[in-house]
Amino acid sequence: MRFEELLSGAEFVRRTGPNPEIGGVEYDSRRARAGSLFLALHGGTTDGNRYIGKALEQGAAAVVTDSAGAFAEWAGRVPEMAIAEVPAGGGRRAMAAIAANFFLHPEKQLALTGVTGTNGKTTTTFVLDAMLNSAGRKTVLIGTIENHVAGGIRPAPHTTPESRDLLQLFREGVDVGATEAVMEVSSHALAQGRVSGLPYDVAVFTNLTQDHLDFHGTMENYFAAKRGLFDGEMVGAPPRVAVVNIDDPCGAELAVVARAAGAQTFSYGLAAGDFRAEDAQMGASGMSLRLATPHGEIEVQTRLTGQVNLYNLLAAAGAAQARGLTLEETAQGAAALEYVPGRFQTVRAGQAFTVVVDYAHTDDALRNLTALAREFVNHPGTQQQGAGGRGRVITLFGCGGDRDRTKRPKMGRAAGEGSDFVVLTSDNPRSEDPEAIMRDALPGLLETGTQFVAEANRAWAIRLALEAARPGDIVLLAGKGHEKEQVLRDGTVPFDDAEVAAAALRELQAKQDRGGAEEDNRPAGGRG
Repeated sequence: MRFEELLSGAEFVRRTGPNPEIGGVEYDSRRARAGSLFLALHGGTTDGNRYIGKALEQGAAAVVTDSAGAFAEWAGRVPEMAIAEVPAGGGRRAMAAIAANFFLHPEKQLALTGVTGTNGKTTTTFVLDAMLNSAGRKTVLIGTIENHVAGGIRPAPHTTPESRDLLQLFREGVDVGATEAVMEVSSHALAQGRVSGLPYDVAVFTNLTQDHLDFHGTMENYFAAKRGLFDGEMVGAPPRVAVVNIDDPCGAELAVVARAAGAQTFSYGLAAGDFRAEDAQMGASGMSLRLATPHGEIEVQTRLTGQVNLYNLLAAAGAAQARGLTLEETAQGAAALEYVPGRFQTVRAGQAFTVVVDYAHTDDALRNLTALAREFVNHPGTQQQGAGGRGRVITLFGCGGDRDRTKRPKMGRAAGEGSDFVVLTSDNPRSEDPEAIMRDALPGLLETGTQFVAEANRAWAIRLALEAARPGDIVLLAGKGHEKEQVLRDGTVPFDDAEVAAAALRELQAKQDRGGAEEDNRPAGGRG
């Protein structure tokens, strides 16, 4: 495809030079090859314009820049080079338009469903994906844990990829017969224009609680980014159907916004809304409910459990109905999903208590998680394991570094209020001192009066939480969920909560089998 063809639909200020054939579109100079178009754009941590020379050295045939200075410099230095300038601040919109042209507009060949909200995006997308697959539809799934292309699993470096990478995934899906795409849409992606120009057929809103204020600054800005998916301001057009949680005040507002923008609106909630869950029965291994919809009612069985997953199931059911699935197909899909990685994922090594790994990393998510755990330890099926009564909730958590500090004491309070014992530890401290992050969380935890220990070494903290457990208890390892790394000041190290917990459980069982105490073999990994 020629350079001028790629610029079609992209707002640009000026261009100069020849009109070469383009064999690739890249925003990372390290991936530039002979015949590539290099997108030199300002980013959050670096300026791609600094790498124009590197891209040209590697064979780039054309450049699109969001810097007037870079345009003038390179147009003067290499007059035979094809170069275009896009408006400052409009680089990501231009990237989206150029990438859509290069990949032959796969976004127009897929029915797109976008799910946004603070909590529940991942589980909702997994449930909806399972429903669509159960109905025989091939899908592309984009999200925090991993990306799926017609059943094939790909790594997911970001919740919502840059538009160039997103459109490539869509193209690969279309090429193997996919007709649907289900994706998490983060507030960052909306604010930064990563999803600019995508024609969403269905948009889903789960909830809004405090998070990402390090990026958005205020809750008003955070909500404004989410709203842009429903009024079309952030993507170009409103969705055909909006599915919103009206138990959340922001969801009720979005329902009004979506209707005003011309979208059909489906609401959901536990007691009110178009989609409701009635007669829900929950247990440690799943739940059953009667799904009430505008099209009738149906009994649903799912391996998911807890009130938070009732909301996720209702959101997915609303989106499934919007995409034309029958009630029977919706119920079959809900039953087909075995689990969502890192979302209330159990770790089993023969122990007499329950161990759960979960991604909960906000105060609201911790409240939901501990409330669900409390339901379990009060359930007759778990009480019978305990020696003399109900089991306890033991919660391990940490707060991320280089992120909103104001939520740290709130997380401490949420963990303390919902638990019988808390282990405060580290969770991706990044450039910050792990001990300092833990001190930020302590005031809220101390207010609750709940017994706790603090240990910055996450591997050892997991060991402490497991050692504290008795038969009938539940141990919650919160914060990292599906993540396989711990991000430290000195670099990134492999770290998987589920694997670390399983190894510790085996060690504790071996120690018990030997029938005696042994010296402290403190784990070295996961410091911070």
